[in-house]
Amino acid sequence: MLITTTEPPWWGRWREADGATILHVDLSAYAARDALAVALLDEAEQARRRRLLAARARREFALCRAALRVVLAERLGCDNSQLSFGYLEHGKPFARVDGRRAAIDFNVSHSGLHGLIAVGEHAQIGLDVEERRPRKDFEGIGSLVFSTAERQLLAAADDRSESQVFYRLWSLKEALIKAIGTGFSLAPTGIELPAAMLRGARSGEYRFAHLPAETWKLIDLGERRFAAALAYPVTLP
Repeated sequence: MLITTTEPPWWGRWREADGATILHVDLSAYAARDALAVALLDEAEQARRRRLLAARARREFALCRAALRVVLAERLGCDNSQLSFGYLEHGKPFARVDGRRAAIDFNVSHSGLHGLIAVGEHAQIGLDVEERRPRKDFEGIGSLVFSTAERQLLAAADDRSESQVFYRLWSLKEALIKAIGTGFSLAPTGIELPAAMLRGARSGEYRFAHLPAETWKLIDLGERRFAAALAYPVTLP
């Protein structure tokens, strides 16, 4: 697929992680680039974009979805016009080529000026990015989504590290929830992150209580600009 613009693409390869390619999407506003992104969307996506009330939300959706389309078309060897998307029960999208489900998985997340796209051959991928923002009540929010051990870790953080701890925990947990594809129908307080990762490890393995035969890999992708995490199944029955 050709991108006809004098500007460089608004996305680029960020890193590789266990067979998944992760791209960073620049979500800053630029009118010509935004128009090009919208032009790459199909009719259903353009209608979805128009339903978004905030201009920022419309821009984020268009830039991330257009970048995803270009990357998938290249990986799958198809034209943009052949691509469409379906959705699982809880809203997780999957790609179709000429109406048939494609043998590739992906996940998209965005926060602030940063979008991330993970594409790979894993059966299920969960990805989350969180731009760190100051909040007044990290512990109050944490009480709604974190386990007892996670809340204790957050409570022990000093003022300088509290936001780092909060967003790291949030992104790790969100990546797991997005990987399994159930949304928040699965209570986040019932998911406790691997003990080694609570002690600072950058990766670990997790088993959901209701799926004890399945093992999920969890990777902390956080860096200076944002917290981020990737999750995918290591074993499936």
